[in-house]
Amino acid sequence: MKSYVLTEFGKPLAAIETPTPQPKGTEVLLKILAAGVCHSDLHLHDGYYELGGGKRLVLSERGITPPITMGHEIAGAVVAAGPDAKGVRPGDGYVAYPWIGCGQCAACRAGNEHLCNDARTLGIRQPGGYADYVIVPHSRYLYPLGCLAPQIAAPYACSGLTTYAALKRVGAATFTAQPILIFGAGGLGLMCLKLLKALGGKGAIVVEIDAKKRDAALAAGALAAVDPRGEKPGRAIRAVADGSVAAAIDLVGSSETAQLGTDMLTRGGKYVIVGLMGGERTLSLPLLPIRVITIEGMLVGTLAEFREVMDLVASGRVETMPLIERPLTHVNETLEDLRAGRIHGRAMLTP
Repeated sequence: MKSYVLTEFGKPLAAIETPTPQPKGTEVLLKILAAGVCHSDLHLHDGYYELGGGKRLVLSERGITPPITMGHEIAGAVVAAGPDAKGVRPGDGYVAYPWIGCGQCAACRAGNEHLCNDARTLGIRQPGGYADYVIVPHSRYLYPLGCLAPQIAAPYACSGLTTYAALKRVGAATFTAQPILIFGAGGLGLMCLKLLKALGGKGAIVVEIDAKKRDAALAAGALAAVDPRGEKPGRAIRAVADGSVAAAIDLVGSSETAQLGTDMLTRGGKYVIVGLMGGERTLSLPLLPIRVITIEGMLVGTLAEFREVMDLVASGRVETMPLIERPLTHVNETLEDLRAGRIHGRAMLTP
């Protein structure tokens, strides 16, 4: 089989031919039908995260080293299964939950495999979807495609799951009663808008520096799209929200968005940070209890939340977001286009 492999941090992925793996035990072998290109793949490709103040979190120091077959938004068809795999048949189509843990620790036993310290994440710790085939350790990580097209369903393994889980952290009591603030109108931002609408949300004000992405946010149903580099963006946000906001979801995660996001909160508000762009900010500690605000970090969702969001998508209530489909052979070009901000929507690689 052919895989596009990160052989050295910062270098283009290399096309490598290897024997097709054979599933053992509970494993399931999928033929890739679609694989999403996620912004977090860029950090993995770089080999580090910017922490601000000149500091970096270096992945090799955390045990993540090449060779790596990236791609964690995966839809595929069953080719074969190990003797202990249950409930799957050759030809059946599935979306794979990639945030797989050890299965033994306290986090895994509590249903929080995405928090496992000994993770086996597809596309990061284990080979992922930038390939002809992928091994999924157990059929419990698979959700049937049904009538969903693979390229539509695959992004819900990460961008859909992540934004759905972020909205749950905000809470339906908040987002159905008043507008929320969303930072970023890339693939995650547009996905968040679509899910917010499907969940009966009041709407969102989107903050985005790219004019084309602001237009995409408005087309996706945003109440307003604000340029944070314009004059007095806080005033523009308050004008739409009729005051401060009760919740902000930061899908960028920079020093600037963190500052504006927490500044915009009303008393008792919540700021959920998801994005990994990097940076730092200084907080006046007495203002946290005085303003009674919550700052919550969130990366992805649980396996149970994955099933919830897939059920929502399968119900037909979620509008399809813009997709840019390209052949897998264009993976390096697509990563560079994403890095340069030329992808408006979600990039999907297909065989």
